[in-house]
Parts: sequence; structure tokens; C-alpha cells
Amino acid sequence: MAQHDYINKKPAGRKNTKQAPAKKPFPILLVVITVLLVGGFAYGLWFIKNNADPELVEQQAPPKTAEKVEIAKPRAPKFIEEIKEHEIQVEVREIEQKGPYVMQCGSFRTHAQAETLKAKIAFAGLISEIKKTTGTNGVWYKVRLGPYKTKRQAESDKNKLKRVHVVSCGIWGWT
Repeated sequence: MAQHDYINKKPAGRKNTKQAPAKKPFPILLVVITVLLVGGFAYGLWFIKNNADPELVEQQAPPKTAEKVEIAKPRAPKFIEEIKEHEIQVEVREIEQKGPYVMQCGSFRTHAQAETLKAKIAFAGLISEIKKTTGTNGVWYKVRLGPYKTKRQAESDKNKLKRVHVVSCGIWGWT
């Protein structure tokens, strides 16, 4: 079977029903108005040039001698001198500390799991402890760091632990 080019093929039997767009007439009126405006402007310039009063032209000419103008150096305003001598009183308040903080990084059922997390924390350069607690649902081994005097110190150590992929730490008030 031969391949056919359907894209470039002209359809058979169709007649061209479109008419060519009508040509617009040359805008004579617009050309006449433009020529009159440009001619009027040129005549106005010629009339001003030839009919100008010579005395008025001399008065409007810039002065021939340039006088030296002294530029005064700016001086500082009075309030700047007052500011230099002024002293400000500021009240400094101590920030209340909410107490010591402890960071808990895990709670496990077996002591071996707690020791594994304690080793990871030791590789980060921090010292942690394992605390054994007995509750209603059995024995738990908690891995804790601290106590910290400020929460900022605890956050700093938490960021160190994030770098070694220990991300399950929470900061609590120490009780």
C-alpha cells in the first residue's frame, strides 16, 4: 500500500469563497491636515525669528561674566551636639530562669537497647545516663542527658545529637 501525504494534499472540489479584502482609499484629508500643521509650525518659527525685538533679546541673554560663588560648608545641627553629651538611663531586668532542664532521648524495654543509644550519644561527645523506672506497665530504661541550667544549653546539645542522627530527644523541666 502506498503512503499518502494527507497534510500537503489540497482538498478536491472546494471552491475559494473568500473575497480579497477591499483596498482602503488613500487618506487624502489626513495628508492635507498634516501638511497644513507642519507648514503652520514652520511659518510660526520663521515669524518669531524675523520679528523679534533686538532689545528684548539682549535682556534675555545670559550674563557674560561669571561670578565666583562660595559654597559654604555645612555645619552640624545643634541637636547633634546635644546627643553627644546626652546620657541614656536603661533599666536592666534579669530574665527569670524556669529551672533546670533534662533531655530524654529514649525509653526502652531492654537495657541493651538503652546502652546502644547511650553509645551513639557518647560518639557525639556527650555524656548520658540510663535511669531504670518501674511503672504500672513494666520496667523502662530511660536515656537522659543533663541537668542543664538553661534551655539554650539543652537545645545546643540537641542540635549536636541531630548531626549524628539521634532525633528523638525531648527537653523537659527537671523534677
